[in-house]
Amino acid sequence: MTPEERNDLIATYAAGYDEVMKALNGFPAESLGAHPIPGKWSAREIVHHLGDSETQSAWRLRKLLVEDDPVIQGYDQDQFATKLNYNARDMAPALEAFRLARETTMQVINLMTEDDWNRAGTHTESGRYTTEDWLVIYAKHAHNHAAQIQRLRDALNT
Repeated sequence: MTPEERNDLIATYAAGYDEVMKALNGFPAESLGAHPIPGKWSAREIVHHLGDSETQSAWRLRKLLVEDDPVIQGYDQDQFATKLNYNARDMAPALEAFRLARETTMQVINLMTEDDWNRAGTHTESGRYTTEDWLVIYAKHAHNHAAQIQRLRDALNT
């Protein structure tokens, strides 16, 4: 990955929270738990997922930077949604967890050296996992979910 490509991904990562907030802006509060697209999460469930997954992603990056050959544990996001009752809980704390995880992780990213970008561990589901792999995955993660929220809104208006 070139430094320019990395910087583009970092900028995308930094903008993720704002993208989700734009998608949520004006979303009908009474429909946050609705499932207008069968088999897909509600907007509330997406926000809780972002709170949990961003917390996990922040920890993953820190493990990659601090530990030698860390093991990055996979998890079942659907089990998190079900067992942690995503659709029954207030999403405001999850949204704040998402925001703060991104904010503190940006502080870490902004201090990373070239050596830090070459660190790696092993993901339990996908094998070798580098800090650059982490960035590729999480740079667009929030944007993908913002687009999901927009599709939910569009489905509610049809």
